[in-house]
Amino acid sequence: MSLSSALSIAMSGLSANQTALSIVTSNVANAQTAGYVARSATQVEVSNGNSGDSVAVTGVSRLVDQYVQSQLRTESAGAGYADQMSSMLTQLQNVYGTPGDTGTLETAYNNFTSALQALQTTNGGSSAQNAALTSAQALAQQLNTTTTGIQSLRTNAEQDIGTSVTTANNLMTQIAKLNTQLQGMKSTDQAAATLMDQRDSAIDQLSSLMDLKVVTDPTSNQASVYTSSGVQLVSGQQASTLTFNAQGTLNANTVWNSNPTKSGVGDLSVQLPNGATIDMVANKSLTSGRIAADLNLRDNVLVQAQSQVDQLAATLSTAVSNQTTAGTAVTSGTQTGFNLDLSNVQPGNSINLTYTNTATGKQQQVTVVRVDDPAALPLPASMSSPTNTVIGVNFTGGMSSVVSQLSTALGSANLQFSNPSGSILQVLNTSASTTVSAASVTTTPSATATANGVAQLPLFTDGSSSYTGAITSIAAEQTGYAGRITVNPAVVSNPSLFTNYSATTTSGDTTRPDFLYTQLTSGTYTYSPQTGVGSTASPFTGTLSNYTQQFVSQQANAASSAQQLSQGQDVVVNTLQQKLNAGSAVNMDTEMSNLIALQNAYSANAHVMSVVQTMMTTLMQVQL
Repeated sequence: MSLSSALSIAMSGLSANQTALSIVTSNVANAQTAGYVARSATQVEVSNGNSGDSVAVTGVSRLVDQYVQSQLRTESAGAGYADQMSSMLTQLQNVYGTPGDTGTLETAYNNFTSALQALQTTNGGSSAQNAALTSAQALAQQLNTTTTGIQSLRTNAEQDIGTSVTTANNLMTQIAKLNTQLQGMKSTDQAAATLMDQRDSAIDQLSSLMDLKVVTDPTSNQASVYTSSGVQLVSGQQASTLTFNAQGTLNANTVWNSNPTKSGVGDLSVQLPNGATIDMVANKSLTSGRIAADLNLRDNVLVQAQSQVDQLAATLSTAVSNQTTAGTAVTSGTQTGFNLDLSNVQPGNSINLTYTNTATGKQQQVTVVRVDDPAALPLPASMSSPTNTVIGVNFTGGMSSVVSQLSTALGSANLQFSNPSGSILQVLNTSASTTVSAASVTTTPSATATANGVAQLPLFTDGSSSYTGAITSIAAEQTGYAGRITVNPAVVSNPSLFTNYSATTTSGDTTRPDFLYTQLTSGTYTYSPQTGVGSTASPFTGTLSNYTQQFVSQQANAASSAQQLSQGQDVVVNTLQQKLNAGSAVNMDTEMSNLIALQNAYSANAHVMSVVQTMMTTLMQVQL
């Protein structure tokens, strides 16, 4: 090896040391910079033929574990989802309140039944009547307040989606711009490393909003971002655009619908770089992240919570007001059945049939609901259960039309329907294999029918009208009823109606208070599976108190589970972050060790150069 070659090699060593020193300096300076990934110099040997090998710095390497980074982003989306669910469900639990505390549904309900019990024991005195009125109004108000709280949470979720969409669009645009800047740069370029840090930071922030997968092309330094379902968010230098048309304040009737003309909430869509548009809600494009949590809360969790209190309000109303009249048994030759008077059946009221297969002994119930809006028919299958078939019948065409509709719907069950006179419906069996076991009609009295000689009282009303549970194509009357329920104005102006059920009610007659108290404390009712309590195969049946305790307890458990899931997800994210930091973050001990090694290497290379220079000087002197 010639002296000049040795000098050249030593100089390459010094140059490499200087580059590595600048990288160590950058690492130390950015040790506390969020998103900064530690770097190291990439060195390779350069052959100089037979005269030895020099060294060259080919670039800068970012010390990042891409597998852990990918896992962290997945879990960050899970944490974003879990944290938002936990926060909102905790707020929902606050709306319900702690059982036993004042200002809760359970307490208001118990206070009302206690006031009815006092009416029994005091023989309906005026002070007890006023106390019953006050507690009834407090219960209605508590239902109104609960609805307001639930809809406020839905509105908050709607607004949060809008905020998150704006943030996501900004981040996607930023990622696309960084891709543009990185285009054509070498991945080992120091400037490229800085841009990659910024891009990773933007992707990390986006991952808390939605579930992502990232595909990186190392040859072009381009990162393409997709949702887990495959929707493209960033394609190289082009970003998709999320669109959300927030609807402001929501109420129980403003719900999502796959038909945009019927949807009352904001629609979330994405326009791809190629101009195509995808409905992110209808296609269920998001499964995790904060936005997915808000969509689930707005369209499912809180809607179900509203249906629970609406069911309570509806059952509370019908339990004390509805009258069920048994049909009159009739025989026609070998056929048997019942005559039913449908003259007082209003939209939402029902005809109740029970027939038995004589061979198997199996009973089947049929609930025929009056539904006068053709667009609402047929009723959804979800309203039926294995033991109770629910069908809707339009009464606007008269009795002949009612008979025709029932014959079409139930003719295969060996039942025959006819209209012998007026508003009478006759139902008979058509075969000895079927027996009509029972038949009745359930009707709701007018809100003004408060002292018509029966114990039933239209105590709770929908404004000034009786609640019948009418079903239309726009919405069922039950939807949002908890927010509208009120005490019948007639009872408010005359509290004596709590006891006076006829013009001749005698002092001390507790017939009505006895009925009201029994219906609300001992009466058992079946609740819709759509409330989330019970199932289609096995609907929940119990008293109003049982039902209230059931869904309040269910919500408390959901809030507790969500909180535990959130805490567990945070632990996972923190663990992965620490694992990523262990390999990617600046380690000061390592950097100081590298600094000492570089210092020694620099001194050694400088010493080699000094020796070579001395030797060359000596050689020149010898030549002279």
